Amino acid sequence: MIKRHTAAAMKEGSGVNVKRLMPISNFRNYDPFVLWDEFNITPGNGFPTHPHRGFEAITYLFTGSINHADNLGNNSTVTGGGAQRFTAGRGLEHSEMPHDHDSTRGIQFWINLPKCLKQVEPSYQQVNNDDFPVQESAGLRIKVLVGDNSPLKIMTPMRYLEINLNSDVQHTENVPEGMRGFIYVVDGQIDINGQSYLAGESAFFKNEMQITLEAKKQSHVMLAYGQPHGEPIKQWGPYVD
Repeated sequence: MIKRHTAAAMKEGSGVNVKRLMPISNFRNYDPFVLWDEFNITPGNGFPTHPHRGFEAITYLFTGSINHADNLGNNSTVTGGGAQRFTAGRGLEHSEMPHDHDSTRGIQFWINLPKCLKQVEPSYQQVNNDDFPVQESAGLRIKVLVGDNSPLKIMTPMRYLEINLNSDVQHTENVPEGMRGFIYVVDGQIDINGQSYLAGESAFFKNEMQITLEAKKQSHVMLAYGQPHGEPIKQWGPYVD
């Protein structure tokens, strides 16, 4: 089963423009996934210090840079093509502020923690662009953010990819039984199992063993799927209990 959802434009943090796929009024979450924002941060804006608990988050940058600082003592800057992961667990406070004079664009992605891990110690990890495994063939580039041999570690079994395709290029992803997820179109136009999708649109799937992408023009997409926890997701702003 595949269902289409479209991201909604809104403001988040301090003046940050986002395209939010979830949670929005008619689509709250997709176990184990809680939040998906494509953001564009202009200079002077960002995410000042705020609290979190009960989930893990990956901030992946297409361009620009972000400085992460938290109450665990971490203070580091990730640049385009790199990612930072925090495990909020029983609770942390952090900020994410641009480190450049240019715009910073990327994705923030929240993954729920199962009930048995809600009180885990909070932690932080940064992975730079050159440390992610990349698979390339004619007109196709797949960067593995989570899964395979990626050094980025998440407590939920999942796979998270950045895929760039030239026009008319195809890619088929074999999805393990029991996993479900979505494809989000960042730029371009792509057919997903025969249905056309544009930038800001997504295809959520479950009980699909194969997902076939075919670019109608040069396209940039994100693909994520994982093992659902089968537990209620109770989100209260920055908390997921």
